[in-house]
Amino acid sequence: MQFGGKYRDGTGSMRHLTAVSMIDSPSGVSMRTKTEKAKMLAGELYRSADPELVADAERAQRLVARYNAASGETAEVRMALLRRLCGSIGDGTVIRPHFACDYGYNIRLGRDAFINFNCVFLDCAPIEIGDNLQMGPAVQIYTAAHPLEADVRRSGLEYARPIRIGHDVWIGGGAIILPGVTIGDRSVIGAGSVVVRDVPAAKVVAGNPARIIRALDGRNDIEL
Repeated sequence: MQFGGKYRDGTGSMRHLTAVSMIDSPSGVSMRTKTEKAKMLAGELYRSADPELVADAERAQRLVARYNAASGETAEVRMALLRRLCGSIGDGTVIRPHFACDYGYNIRLGRDAFINFNCVFLDCAPIEIGDNLQMGPAVQIYTAAHPLEADVRRSGLEYARPIRIGHDVWIGGGAIILPGVTIGDRSVIGAGSVVVRDVPAAKVVAGNPARIIRALDGRNDIEL
């Protein structure tokens, strides 16, 4: 059997509910073909209350708590904790506490990234960031999303879309990056901006919603 349907996502587009296949075994017992974690990682509707995902989140919160309490430790100790928490961390990367994330394993950071105080990464889908990131305080990166239709939301289903940020990007303090956004190399996101759509390479964007306010031409731009 299969269960499906439709829902309206955060962009206003209609999408099909993920069909959950139930295969009759020789014993007559039906089996799910995908775990909730597999559905989350595939960008399908899933339930975060699933025991496997709850265990993953609890592991992440233990590591995050240890990391946030380790500000007086050596750089080597802090990096070791980050590498246990995250999918990958490049050399020279610094994350200032307090840092928060959902699972950690979906976060991949390049070399020499600097992430300032109180940033939040909701990494239900991959968050991939290139080299030489500069990120101000209190930036929030949300891959997590919920269907707009209340009856679907009430059932506990949610979904996630990956966020990709290129090399040499600067994100000003308090900016919010919404699910599914890609930010091109060398772009600048103004403080307090809400980024709802892709940002091409070498652009300055600002506002809510963020809009392109100028291009960067590579001629040693210093200020707006």
